[in-house]
Amino acid sequence: MRHAIDHVEVFPAPANVTSVRFTTDELASVCPVTQQPDLAHVVIEYGPDQWCIESKSLKLYLWGFRDRAVFAEALAAELAGEVMITAQPHHVTVTLTQRPRGGIEVQAVARLER
Repeated sequence: MRHAIDHVEVFPAPANVTSVRFTTDELASVCPVTQQPDLAHVVIEYGPDQWCIESKSLKLYLWGFRDRAVFAEALAAELAGEVMITAQPHHVTVTLTQRPRGGIEVQAVARLER
């Protein structure tokens, strides 16, 4: 079994690919207030320029949040920043929907453009 990694890996983007979308229901983190586990659905969509994100590395990168205390809003922003720094796309949008706890669902959207 592989371990979590600090950054996603990229590969050269094929010609004519204008949008890539990753979706997962398996993003886990820890609530910074209660230390309880938080589970989230996340959609990462970006417009590649020269690079695409390798999906297995994304999975391993997301594993790194399992034991991290982070608010949903900060997590969405961090994911968008990671995509922008490593893949250098034209734009990236991360929509993170945290499963309800205490009857409240949190949805945070982070968007970056170059």
